Amino acid sequence: MTIVKDTNSPLVVVVGGTGTQGGSVVLALSESDKSYRIRTFTRNTAKPSAIVLSERGVQVVGLSLTANNKEAVFAAFEGAAYVFVLTATFSSGKHFDPGRETAEGELMIDAAKAAGVKGIVWSGLPSMASLSHGKYTQVCHFESKVRVSEYGRASGVPFVVLQAGGYASNMRTIMRPRKVAPDVWAVSLPIAPSAPIPLIDVHHDYGLFVRRAIEATVFPDRQTWAVFAEMLSSEDQVRQLSEATGKKVVFNQITSAAFVAGMTAAGMPVHLAVAFDELFAAIGEFGYYTEDAVQLGNCLGRRVRTWRDYVQVQVWDDVFDA
Repeated sequence: MTIVKDTNSPLVVVVGGTGTQGGSVVLALSESDKSYRIRTFTRNTAKPSAIVLSERGVQVVGLSLTANNKEAVFAAFEGAAYVFVLTATFSSGKHFDPGRETAEGELMIDAAKAAGVKGIVWSGLPSMASLSHGKYTQVCHFESKVRVSEYGRASGVPFVVLQAGGYASNMRTIMRPRKVAPDVWAVSLPIAPSAPIPLIDVHHDYGLFVRRAIEATVFPDRQTWAVFAEMLSSEDQVRQLSEATGKKVVFNQITSAAFVAGMTAAGMPVHLAVAFDELFAAIGEFGYYTEDAVQLGNCLGRRVRTWRDYVQVQVWDDVFDA
């Protein structure tokens, strides 16, 4: 079903439509057998990704989603039946402000409530501090979203939290293989090689979970959904990458100190390097999801990509030529 402009079709406001998660939501709604009007926002409506969405029938609105722009944000949510809300952790650069992120998330929930929406789908994350019983408290880019989750549940609007697992694309960034010898690359992380990590090809599949929530017979109010395709250890990820590319890739478990030193040497601020270190450590010791997180399996309209699927459809020349 194509995206429509017919006012008889429900309007879904998709925050971040020109980005990875929001773009996936637009994709999934466009694949549905139901028709939707879609509105999204961007600071620059002339950028190529915004133009592509506009050509597909999406209403693209120029908007700064900041706490000091309340009136415009409230107006932009008017008429929505459902909203997909996310906050961009690094929108202010690598030195992000968790307080600002929380405030912007709360603003959008207030705007959705004022619009009288039937449901809010929020891109949240689990609390590593809670999962680890207070052992790991520095995963700040998770905790800022946890505060928004709490605010949304208290809003009185039907509210579901989607918690995405690790991005498959992390193998190009935080988990990027580094050349350690002629024709040998290593993925080096502070986590046990056999510890399972939830994985999802976000661009291809994340939106399916959002569509499932919107199209549910009863909106899944106050539920938390685990958003992933499969659980796979780091050593298995590396093995499958090696098999698919023909490159010799190995996994090295390293110390927290070595990880933080390596990340900061590559230009990452210390507080973020510490946050990622604690994230891997927490996953290795305590897992990622709480027991009450709903796992949907394959009930998503189409098959989601496994890690092996993702690896096989990617071009890895830029990674192994580096």
